[in-house]
Amino acid sequence: MGTPDYRIMAKQLELLVEEDSGYMPVLSNCSALLWEHLEDINWAGFYLVRGDILVLGPFQGKVACIHIEKGKGVCGTAWESGETQLVPDVHEFPGHIACDSASNSEIVVPVVRDGKVTAVIDIDSPSFGRFSKEDAEGLQRIAEILGNTVDWD
Repeated sequence: MGTPDYRIMAKQLELLVEEDSGYMPVLSNCSALLWEHLEDINWAGFYLVRGDILVLGPFQGKVACIHIEKGKGVCGTAWESGETQLVPDVHEFPGHIACDSASNSEIVVPVVRDGKVTAVIDIDSPSFGRFSKEDAEGLQRIAEILGNTVDWD
């Protein structure tokens, strides 16, 4: 399993945003882009900050949890801390929310707009230790593009 070319993914995402910067089409296509380019994953998508809760956004994969509280699970922790969560074994993460029992590792990257987390990218894998520092860096670039170019209103 090789690391995907995040530079190509970032360029594709930039082109998609040029066509329509609305958050729904961009996040829908971005989740498909992640699903297409990342190997050994079973969920790829977004949770959006809506008031005091994360709400399920566009994704690829099985049915998922709809609401996540701030500070709860990997997504809620990424939202609260504003930092990428790279979790090699979700079963060892305190308060992990198991939407899909087949998931064993996870990475969650905050999307920041004007200094505030507006969404998180969430990707799960059935393999332990699936995500690397290179994945974190590549996904942080994707999150940066989303935070800086998407119309979140």
